Amino acid sequence: MAGVPAPTERSPSELLPPVRVVVLVEGESDRVAVETLAQRRGRDLTAERVQVLAMGGITQLPKRVAEVTARGVAVVGLYDAAEERWVRRALAVPGHRPGPEPAELAARGFHGCRDDLEDELIRALGVTVCVSLVETAGDLRALRHLAGMPAHRGRPAEAVLHRFLGAGSGRKIRYARLLTAALDLEHVPAPLDAVLAATC
Repeated sequence: MAGVPAPTERSPSELLPPVRVVVLVEGESDRVAVETLAQRRGRDLTAERVQVLAMGGITQLPKRVAEVTARGVAVVGLYDAAEERWVRRALAVPGHRPGPEPAELAARGFHGCRDDLEDELIRALGVTVCVSLVETAGDLRALRHLAGMPAHRGRPAEAVLHRFLGAGSGRKIRYARLLTAALDLEHVPAPLDAVLAATC
């Protein structure tokens, strides 16, 4: 969307000093979505000393939480519901396992997406808006080609869109920005909104 600058590219392993809060997310598309929403809400995360770090996989979470908290920095995060066990493991106090109960994770600043963030964005925007964004981006032909493949015929439009966003080099990251930029700010997916709010 015009007027929303692209989030700054950073190395997933780079922790920029001085940092007050680190937001841990699984991948680069999640990072872009969080930073894009922050920009739309008029926030300057760099000035606020908030950094969003893409870990390159949920299995990195325990290590990253340990690294960040060892520096005395607060940590929050966004995760897929199916990966909750990794969050509980990361937040467990040594000698007092298991980690926080599921209901306590949000209180600790970790917010789960029902499936994943792409699914949350598709449901928030609706199929019609998502397809319009794909058309504006010049990718409608590719989406129709995917939808016409035998493996996807008869599948729900949401499922086809989800598969489309995850296919193709760089597509997931590009559409994370486009979809987040198109959100009605009164109807932002709850996990995305909550993890940004947890950095205040």
